[in-house]
Amino acid sequence: MGKTRARNLAPVSDPAATRAIFVPGLRLVWRYVRREPATYAVSLVGATLFAAAAVGTTMVLGWATDEVIVPAFSSGVTEQRVRAGALALFAMGVLRGISIMLRRFFAFMTTFRTAARLRREVADTYLDAPLSFHRSRPTGELLAHADADILAATEVLNPFPFSVGVIVLIVFAVVSLVIVDPVLTLIAVLLFPTLALINRRYSRLVHAPAAVVQHRIGTVSAIAHESFDGALIVKTLGREQHEVDRMEAAAEDLRAARLDVARIRAAFEPAIDALPNVGIIVLLLIGSWQISLGRIEAGDLVQAMALFGILAFPVRVVGFFLQEIPRAVVAAERLDEVRATPPAPTPHAAEAEVLPAGPLPVRFDHVRFGYDPDVPVLADLDLTVAPGEIVAIVGSTGSGKTTVCDLLAHQVVADAGVVSVGGVDVTRADPEALRRAVALVFQETFLFAESLAENIALGADVDDEAIRAAAAVARVDEFIGGLPAAYETVVGERGVTLSGGQRQRVALARALVRSPQVLVLDDATSAVDPVVEAEILARLRSTLRTTTLIVAHRVSTIELADRVLYLDGGRVAASGTHRQLLAVPGYERIVRAYERGAVA
Repeated sequence: MGKTRARNLAPVSDPAATRAIFVPGLRLVWRYVRREPATYAVSLVGATLFAAAAVGTTMVLGWATDEVIVPAFSSGVTEQRVRAGALALFAMGVLRGISIMLRRFFAFMTTFRTAARLRREVADTYLDAPLSFHRSRPTGELLAHADADILAATEVLNPFPFSVGVIVLIVFAVVSLVIVDPVLTLIAVLLFPTLALINRRYSRLVHAPAAVVQHRIGTVSAIAHESFDGALIVKTLGREQHEVDRMEAAAEDLRAARLDVARIRAAFEPAIDALPNVGIIVLLLIGSWQISLGRIEAGDLVQAMALFGILAFPVRVVGFFLQEIPRAVVAAERLDEVRATPPAPTPHAAEAEVLPAGPLPVRFDHVRFGYDPDVPVLADLDLTVAPGEIVAIVGSTGSGKTTVCDLLAHQVVADAGVVSVGGVDVTRADPEALRRAVALVFQETFLFAESLAENIALGADVDDEAIRAAAAVARVDEFIGGLPAAYETVVGERGVTLSGGQRQRVALARALVRSPQVLVLDDATSAVDPVVEAEILARLRSTLRTTTLIVAHRVSTIELADRVLYLDGGRVAASGTHRQLLAVPGYERIVRAYERGAVA
């Protein structure tokens, strides 16, 4: 297989972006939250309730220690007080449970809704993008955008409400500690900024490695898709081990990139986990000293230690949120680049011109086009096809035959000049009307893993009679009897259960069932038996009222056309019947090569 393209997969490693990743991360979260404000607000309410309940639980523990537990070992405690303590703890537990349910459920709802919206937007971009967009990007890269990048970009939403709740929790905790003892508060004042500095340092270091991971996920996806899509070539040429080696190399690169991120996480996560526990130990030592001096009660120390114990996990969630920010920002940048792709140019609905009825004339007026602007494929091309005329287009490889077909169907846009159908510039024609009017059938066709009838209709509002009529013209009826369920036979992915010629005939029937006004066959019957091909073309001529352009490589096909256009150097070098053009040296040389079975 060829070398995998990696356009738009380059990792983001701008030092300025790395240093300032936190602020873009918050802007990204805010962008998503603005689209789902109600659900996220409920999630934040849940997070705030959790903070209040957590601090309330520590206060109840402190009270229970001084009023229930300690007296139980000395003067004794009443049953009523024990029940009051148990009821208070139970109430705090219920409140915490409800708050956790609110936070998690609505945070996940926001995340999933945001991901669904992004997938729709990416899918719409893919559908609306010009053909050049898809030709310049590997399919694996597009799949990575629609899957891995969306997951990475939205996963940051899940820990965000909890992180906000932790901020509220810290505020409540500090206030509670100030009330208990200013000395114990000093420990928290030193602890939390230290955690913030560690997380900030982590965010700076992990941004570039996270970008490399996203880049290499796209590369692995591209190689996998290319290998699966080219399975026939891989098998017939014995390239299995080569493809395994390619995948192993790409997977190893991805593994190495993920290990780089893991090493950074391994260096920072223990510190984030350990600091609250270190704070508890310091708190125990200082608190015990304060109790010995009579400055605080045992319940105050229990309350303070419980606060630090509760903060250990939530602070870890803040760390997780900060860990997700770099990956989310990188993924969002990649998605934003895709979504910024301008759609294929189409006229405004009010300006779109309607195509006339019946077979339509086709005209190219001084058309210039090049996939590379500096290397034109077509240079000042002029051609005219009359309504109902059958025209064969002949030329050497690279002469622009397929490009003429793409321009006519408005799959690409001319750099200069005008392409018109029915007297209407294709750039000003109503897109839906143009798609109905111009049917394009390629040499390499695509069939879906559905029934034969569904592949022919493919969304067209036609009945079984129309499907069978189109199949008869395309000679699908010749082999339909050999299929196990006739028109209801599922043909497999890409039509794997059919031969190449059969697939081409199904694709032709798919075009014919729409009753096109212009039919464009880009070597669309190359795999069909010459005798069957002649029958198909004869039926097209006798049963259809359509203008037909045929890119042909068979002399028998060329001879059936009303007129032949010989392309050379991006222009129409000659026009006439097959016999007339045999006097043109270039045309005669190509035709003789066709007759000998050579590849032009």
